[in-house]
Amino acid sequence: MNQEKVHNDVRSFRRFSTIVLTVLTVITLLPILLIVIASVTDESILLTSGYTYFPGRLSLDSYYYMVRQGPMILRAYGITILVTVLGTLGSILLTATLAYPMSRRDFKWHNTLSFLVFFTMLFNGGVVSAYIMWSTIFGIKDTLLALILPNYLVTAFNVFLIRNYYSNSIPTALIESAKIDGATELTIFMKIMLPLAVPVMATVALFTGLTYWNDWTNGLYYITNPELYGIQNLLIRIMNNIQFLKSSSNAALLGTQTVDLPGTSVRMAMAVIGILPILIVFPFVQKYFVKGVVLGAVKG
Repeated sequence: MNQEKVHNDVRSFRRFSTIVLTVLTVITLLPILLIVIASVTDESILLTSGYTYFPGRLSLDSYYYMVRQGPMILRAYGITILVTVLGTLGSILLTATLAYPMSRRDFKWHNTLSFLVFFTMLFNGGVVSAYIMWSTIFGIKDTLLALILPNYLVTAFNVFLIRNYYSNSIPTALIESAKIDGATELTIFMKIMLPLAVPVMATVALFTGLTYWNDWTNGLYYITNPELYGIQNLLIRIMNNIQFLKSSSNAALLGTQTVDLPGTSVRMAMAVIGILPILIVFPFVQKYFVKGVVLGAVKG
């Protein structure tokens, strides 16, 4: 009888949890749905009635406008994909490598190294000094490296996330056994630590990939060549051009009439274009997400 009661309680809890999570999921998806609907809503409806889930008139003018910008958008997509892939792979490799000695208690300087990494979470030199350093000393302005190296390649949060995962999830006895068998530190790192840290690696890859994909500040600071614009910077430029052309004062300055462009709906179409690849990739890595964050966030 008690077992049957417990079974019923568990089943009731699962039903309740399913209902609650379903409601939360729907609430989470509603803003994305609103963006998609707004991107196909007629511009006049948006200006008069605002954003609504049930627009009076639909229009694909915003997407027609984006299609006309197709070559630029495709090039920007290619740059952003390249930067995201290279930046994410480089970030995982460097972060995992730095976290490894920090996780080893038998490494003499592991506390000093941890303090130096933690220090960067509290203090930094600021935007001006960073710009001078990357532009003048390293000379990466107007190169793809300018979109990869500054700000995101190695972050203290990700380093500590992987370090704690190493410390809490990989037994020290396993490392000691490998050393007894003659394994070098490089062998231990490559054949033991990395394969066993797939969940946290996937989590860090997701964090870093999202950061690189959504980044526009590096392009704003270090890129002046339009051919090197990523998708975020290109979309901002298109939006600024639309606002410029729709301004009556600018039209008078140019000696032309104001241009009737779907500015508001184009902005929503840009958001759809920007988030679509992330929505496609996320399901493939989300199964590692919770495990990697929970195990990596526990203090070691």
